[in-house]
Order: sequence, then structure tokens, then C-alpha cells
Amino acid sequence: MDGPLYMDAVISPHRSLSRRGFIILISILTLINTATAIVFVALGAGPVPVFLALDVVAVVVAFAISRRAARRTERIQVSAREVRVMLKTSRGVQTVWSSPTAFTRVTLLGEAEDEGDLRLRLSNREVAVACALSRRERLDFCQALDGAIMRARAGRLGP
Repeated sequence: MDGPLYMDAVISPHRSLSRRGFIILISILTLINTATAIVFVALGAGPVPVFLALDVVAVVVAFAISRRAARRTERIQVSAREVRVMLKTSRGVQTVWSSPTAFTRVTLLGEAEDEGDLRLRLSNREVAVACALSRRERLDFCQALDGAIMRARAGRLGP
């Protein structure tokens, strides 16, 4: 981007379970399922351990998908010339939005506590941003983004 950046924000989802915590969780789940499987095999219910193993595999797959989604980051840059939104995934970086700063509008939709999409608009185009943030964080980010766009517009006009 040309010139100074009025905002350069990177947003990524928060995950509270560390790798060590994940290993502990799966170990405990495996121990509980192994003990349960032993009881069922002793009672003559042979197929139950297969389903208990599938249970552990399903939890591991769910956490792997969640961990992969946590690596997704969103970068929002505001300069005097343009507003750019880039998405970084395991496949690389992709620009999903680019618009002139002078014509870009920031809107926050939704009144409920858990909803409220923060969107960038240009004419009839729009893109949702900061989806990984909570409602309060989106409100704060909306104000910061709107302020950065206003400062960028003022900076473009010159002193």
C-alpha cells in the first residue's frame, strides 16, 4: 500500500485450549473410554469398544478442524488511497476486498447481543469483517476503523 497506514489490524480467532491441554483432554477421554470398553467387553458386548474408539476419533477430528480454523487471520489496512481486507489461510494470502478510502463506509448491522455484522460498503458491494470478534470488540473495532478511515480521508486532502 502507498503512503502511511492509518490502520493495520490483524484479527484471528481465540482458542483457549493449548496443545498441552488438548493432549491431556484426549488422554483422559481415552482412559475413560478404555475403562468403559473393558466393562462392556466383560459383560459380553463386544461391538461397544468400536463405537467408543470412533468417539475418540470424532473428538480428535473436531479439534483438528477447530485448530485449522484458528490459523485463519484477517488483515485490515487503511491508507489514504484504499481500504484493503486480506484473508490468510493455510492456502496463502488472498485479498478479498479493496476499495477507495473516500467512498468506503463502515456499518454495523444487528441489534441483538450475539449478532451484529461489521461490514465495509462501497456502492452495492459489501464485505463482512471482524467476524472472529465478540459483539463488544466489534463495536470498539467499528469505531476504530471508522476513525481510521476519517483520518485517512483528512490526510489525503492535506493540511
